[in-house]
Amino acid sequence: MKRRTKLLSSAVIGSFALAPLIMASPASAHGYVFGPESRAYLCKTGANSNCGGVVYEPQSLEGAKGFPNGGPADGQIASAGGLFGGLLDQQSDTRWAKTEISTGPLLMDWTYTAPHSTDKWHYYMTKPGWDPNNQLDRADLELLATVDHDGSKANTNPDHVIDVPQNRSGYHIILAVWDVADTVNAFYDVIDVVVTDNGTGNVIPPAPVTPPAPVTPPAPVTPPAPVTPPAPVAPAIPEYVHSMGTNATSVDVMWLRSDATSAITYKVYRDGRLVQTTSTNRVLDTGLSPETTYTYTVTATVNGVESAKSSAFTVRTKSVAEVGSSSWDSRTRYTKGDTVTFEGLTYQAVQSHTGNGDPNWIYALSLWAPVTATMPMPMPMPAPAPAPAPAPGVNAWNVTGTYQAGDTVTFNGTTYRAVQSHTGNGDPNWIYALSLWAAIS
Repeated sequence: MKRRTKLLSSAVIGSFALAPLIMASPASAHGYVFGPESRAYLCKTGANSNCGGVVYEPQSLEGAKGFPNGGPADGQIASAGGLFGGLLDQQSDTRWAKTEISTGPLLMDWTYTAPHSTDKWHYYMTKPGWDPNNQLDRADLELLATVDHDGSKANTNPDHVIDVPQNRSGYHIILAVWDVADTVNAFYDVIDVVVTDNGTGNVIPPAPVTPPAPVTPPAPVTPPAPVTPPAPVAPAIPEYVHSMGTNATSVDVMWLRSDATSAITYKVYRDGRLVQTTSTNRVLDTGLSPETTYTYTVTATVNGVESAKSSAFTVRTKSVAEVGSSSWDSRTRYTKGDTVTFEGLTYQAVQSHTGNGDPNWIYALSLWAPVTATMPMPMPMPAPAPAPAPAPGVNAWNVTGTYQAGDTVTFNGTTYRAVQSHTGNGDPNWIYALSLWAAIS
């Protein structure tokens, strides 16, 4: 497998002062170095093997920031502190695929799946004479460059130029560290390189392993008695439960995946009570009280066997004043959990939606819930008298059904069309919410 890495001439470097770099919008949770390809990313592509669960999440090598004074321990730098079983910390001169580079300017190209607010990036490289067959320690590394940032999202400055010293040759490791501004975390990515004179940019696969000589099978023996299969083994306990964002009435809870299987599910407990079950490793817990302390634990389940609970994560919701809600705009796109103010009251978005300019949508309980006081509500619409059964091909409205924009339903003899996609929560008044349904006959 071969891939050209990005090498810059002095003329190209000069262009960075004249024009901003452009990066594609993030797809979804963190980031990794894409060029030259990091060790974790080459696990995802298959150039590196026996990597564990990082093949699904090369973007999730997240640990405490503060490197080199803090952060991952020596011997666990490549795995950001032992994540994914610590397999990325295995170190020898033949274990990992490498990218050929040359001395001089080198472009570090990041791919972000969640472009967090950023404090800085810093880059290190192993020193001349380091031992590639020993664990990677701080003492092996030398600081090459620091790129400070203004606290805005990472994708406003995704590419950086570092200088590979002239006294480097052969196999070396580059360590890229991305410090997040609004959390105590940072992302760690190691890149295995071979410094050459020509800088071809090719990915060099690990040295092949000689297979063992074939073994002559033993002579047949009398079959043993049936053995009782072992009891199912519980999956690994989820690790590093933390918040990706906390406001007055919600907490965005995330954790590291505990297994590589797609059949895994997670249960999220708040103060010991089950609140959500999910197949992803992230949930938004809403409907909370401002300035209140909550404790979260997470378990993993595979084939009906549930793990023990994770270490407890305790967080306190913010006050409404801390959130600093913006004024409600009837035509703005909002995400579930956003807070706004309108006529002196604070509201939280119940579900993601885009306004159509209707000034009454702020009162739709299907879209907004008051946070600081009871909001004024329009008079409820009287229910029409019972009417004949729905017309053929049109289903009766279901208060907990999932609908797409344009779907039609009947209720009490009236036909309605869905204004936007949504899932009902059991409230029988949602059919009258103009933000969700429009009567058409």
